[in-house]
Amino acid sequence: MESPIFLTGGAGFIGSHLVDKLLEKNLEIIVIDDFNDFYDPKIKRKNVERHLKNKNYKLYEGDICNLEFLEKIFKKYPFSIIVHLAARAGVRPSLKDPLLYEKVNGIGTLNLLECAKNYNIKNFIFASSSSVYGINSKVPFSEDDPIEKPISPYASTKRANELMCYTYHHLYGINITSLRFFTVYGPRQRPEMAIYKFTNLIYHKKPIPIFGDGSAKRDFTYIDDIIEGLLSSMVKCYPFEIINLGESKTIELIELVNLIEKNLGRKAIINFLPSEPGDVPITYADISKAKKLLDYNPKFPIEEGIKEFTKWFIKTEGGIK
Repeated sequence: MESPIFLTGGAGFIGSHLVDKLLEKNLEIIVIDDFNDFYDPKIKRKNVERHLKNKNYKLYEGDICNLEFLEKIFKKYPFSIIVHLAARAGVRPSLKDPLLYEKVNGIGTLNLLECAKNYNIKNFIFASSSSVYGINSKVPFSEDDPIEKPISPYASTKRANELMCYTYHHLYGINITSLRFFTVYGPRQRPEMAIYKFTNLIYHKKPIPIFGDGSAKRDFTYIDDIIEGLLSSMVKCYPFEIINLGESKTIELIELVNLIEKNLGRKAIINFLPSEPGDVPITYADISKAKKLLDYNPKFPIEEGIKEFTKWFIKTEGGIK
């Protein structure tokens, strides 16, 4: 990985953490991000502040749906790897604007695969999602499970992206690893995601919404564990693999709230609401493949991860009011 690394979505939550680690290794990184308004762009601007001072870091602002913009960058640098994290994210927002999700996740990913083909990039890492499993009656979720019934436009786009990745591997010999992330959390997390949202509302003594009865279970994965999985996948460079990255443990949402309460030293005001379309009752990763192929071994159980997250949250003046 001595040639520059091309990273999409590098100003976001996961991307900025990956940049931290790559710069620590003295690697050259070319980042693109469009700083869209899905959440306050100032959060992303803050994420990249210290990166901009590093000589091994270059940021381009632009859209992955703009192939001409991408090709100008690929003509300039001899990339050997693409790490594609950029996406329109979130299950519930995708129900409101499925066309946008199809455009960004579909055309954007296809553009990057075209660049990989046209500029002879032999290693492509794609950020997929546990959402592709939909309502899966078999737990934990395994990469070999049939993926036939995703229940949100976001999930459908991610599964379609995985299939297109395979097509480009088959046709053009590109080494591609698709990583199915299971609900990533930690410092710099997107503000609309459950752990940040619950923490912010509890801290400011505002009601938190719980959709359903609070019994839904999630496999939450701490950011440091996800980054270790990403770094390993970049080095291993398998011909084609789909790999789960999760903690491989579940916690009920109501238990999660209790854990946040404990770490904040504040009581939650809970507003129970009807279940939302697109929500699944459980996510639960089988990580045996990740352990075997990536030497993946998550080190942050939810208790430790929430402790680290709330410490960061309090340190940053209680987040966003």
